[in-house]
Amino acid sequence: VQLQASGGGLVQAGGSLRLSCVVSKIIFKIDEMSWYRQKPGAQRELVASIHSGGRTDYVDSVKGRFSIARDDVANTVTATMQMNGLQAEDTGVYYCNARRGFPQGEYWGQGTLVTVSS
Repeated sequence: VQLQASGGGLVQAGGSLRLSCVVSKIIFKIDEMSWYRQKPGAQRELVASIHSGGRTDYVDSVKGRFSIARDDVANTVTATMQMNGLQAEDTGVYYCNARRGFPQGEYWGQGTLVTVSS
């Protein structure tokens, strides 16, 4: 399994960014795709998740502004997160996470930096 994340950058407050994570070389189904972020000086936190059946979960601070989606094709999963109405508090390094139920497995992509200027 390989994860490749992209889409971070510098944006002004109120702007938008779209993060993408491509999971390739999948043999067993990926049950859950998630985006985490780590703000400066803070622990990594879960931002949004999407399950294989389509159910989504969001941390309260991003509800109504962020939207996560996934596209499963053959042995590849692409998870995207559309981030609108970005705020300075959204600044951080965003990490893609893929979780598999059976056999159990968890994989992380490299972080992508999102900087929101106020």
